[in-house]
Amino acid sequence: MGAEVMEEEQQPLSTQPTETPIITETATAYLWPALKFDVPPRKIYHFCHQFRRGSPNTNNFLKGVKWSPDGSCFLTSSEDNTLRLFYLPDNVGEIELESCAAADASEDSYECSLMVSEAESVYDYCWYPYMSASDVTSCVYASTTKDHPIHLWDAVSGQLRCTYRAYDAMDEITAAYSVAFNSSGTRLFAGYNKSIRVFDVHRPGREFKQYSFLQNDKGGPAGIVSSIAFSPTHNGMLAMGSYNQATAIYVEDNMEPLYVLHGQEGGVTQVLFSKDGNYLYTGGRKDPYILCWDVRNTVIVYKLYRSSENTNQRISFDIEPSGRHLGTGGQDGLVHVYDLQTGYWRGSFQAASGIFFQDSLN
Repeated sequence: MGAEVMEEEQQPLSTQPTETPIITETATAYLWPALKFDVPPRKIYHFCHQFRRGSPNTNNFLKGVKWSPDGSCFLTSSEDNTLRLFYLPDNVGEIELESCAAADASEDSYECSLMVSEAESVYDYCWYPYMSASDVTSCVYASTTKDHPIHLWDAVSGQLRCTYRAYDAMDEITAAYSVAFNSSGTRLFAGYNKSIRVFDVHRPGREFKQYSFLQNDKGGPAGIVSSIAFSPTHNGMLAMGSYNQATAIYVEDNMEPLYVLHGQEGGVTQVLFSKDGNYLYTGGRKDPYILCWDVRNTVIVYKLYRSSENTNQRISFDIEPSGRHLGTGGQDGLVHVYDLQTGYWRGSFQAASGIFFQDSLN
């Protein structure tokens, strides 16, 4: 599955706008349910054995989970270099929670819908931001793996749509360490060592714009670009974290540097904007704190503790859809939830018996 396809066979993503539904005056706005922290969440589904069954890696483990933008499915990455896609059942809203709690843990709730086996270790992956199960042309995600180009996968058929390729000075393919679509879904940003390459989604192949960051350049991270995030308010700002413990904020159109943020104790492994785009959350390896930055005056508002000071693993965090709470994993196997308005800890629940790598909220 990791092999390249010929350029004439590649099918770039179509981003033509679909018909906009008419909203009547009688339509009511959707209200997110209020979260309760006095009782732990109940387990609805259980997936374990299919990550071990038939895997050539006897020590296979789950590395990350990412919900699709429309909430219809989620994508997992594991140590066996495999991406698995799980669609939610049609009757998910009718499930009896009591019967789920009593379900036999020796069996998985159901099998994954698709499996994509990469040739090497998966560095990063991301969903197309306007993915919708009702529009099959938008059901795609990108992945980057060691010694391979960026792949754009079809989330319906599991086929390779196209590749985006970067080459080094020896004209050999060099792999991206991080990938992210911009807010409009028209460009794909890829992080490399001391540089970033920008691909036009509609033009797969080896055409890209490259922006390099020098060691003494105050406007860029002097190291591997490990994480990329775009402001959800479409204000043209993007943040990039690097393993040199710095986070930089740029203007998307011309990659003009705005700020460079220093304060992480370890290499930055994740950057994430708040829902209103006014705050940026950063986390690093061997660093017990997630930092909350006010991007309007580049100050640290507060620090959120998590059990991650003794591991080099990438432990992720996420913000729930209403934008009020942040959840993070840790070495203690717990998911810790914080109130983003105050920075106070609200609660935690047991999610694993060991290190909990990634938290994805939907």
